[in-house]
Amino acid sequence: MRLAILSDIHGNAIALKAVLADIERLGGVDAVWVLGDLVAIGPDPIGVLECIAALPQVYCTRGNTDRYVITGERPSPSPTEVQQNLPLLPVLLEVTATFAWTLGAVTVAGWSDWLANLPLEIRVDLPDGTSLLGVHAAPSSDDGPGIHPALTHSELTAIVANERADVICVGHTHWPLDRCTTGKRIVNLGSISNPLPPDLRASYVSLEATAFGYTIVYRRVEYDREAVIAAVQAMHHPGAEFIVKRLRGEYRPWWLNNGIAQQNDRPV
Repeated sequence: MRLAILSDIHGNAIALKAVLADIERLGGVDAVWVLGDLVAIGPDPIGVLECIAALPQVYCTRGNTDRYVITGERPSPSPTEVQQNLPLLPVLLEVTATFAWTLGAVTVAGWSDWLANLPLEIRVDLPDGTSLLGVHAAPSSDDGPGIHPALTHSELTAIVANERADVICVGHTHWPLDRCTTGKRIVNLGSISNPLPPDLRASYVSLEATAFGYTIVYRRVEYDREAVIAAVQAMHHPGAEFIVKRLRGEYRPWWLNNGIAQQNDRPV
């Protein structure tokens, strides 16, 4: 049994196609798991969805941004936060325009119902009896601070304390992690798009399982980030500035700054 597990494509079909080509070079897989944040923010949400739909065996969960697109919820800053801190107004306007743009694209192409019906999680028992969970941010959650290497051992233990799965795969923070606590293995896949520096390649994992055990291997895949940037700029995407900074490694969120949270700085 071989799985490819990935997350956080964020409307970047160029990155996704590079990863799918890498999977084929490995000899293919029995199934692909995509753990949320499929369409929002990037320039080609429909290209992403069409690539996913063309896969012979694929399972997807929702991410927080998938939910935002459909429900109208939004990340910070809220209008109330902006009233209290007016310099945040440009951020609010950019966020609002970006999600509206994505919703328009998804709706016109007929994908909104499919996106709205994505499940929170995927579960399977591997051939050796190991139980595997795939979820976007953390067990029972597609949002929030998520799981990342800046967590202490006790913080990570608390996050997974009530989860029965032996292996927990997540995305959301775009920061790879592979740690164990209380008999559970927690794996953050990294991200396909909008990576964290210094390694700007797409990141996913390959899981191979037999009756005698399983192995998880990280894969890093180079792709043409400048082509994505050119597409974003050519279409005058409302989130162009944010996307370009992410793709060029110029965005440093709070969990890369000694774990000190900054206002309006959270996983998306």
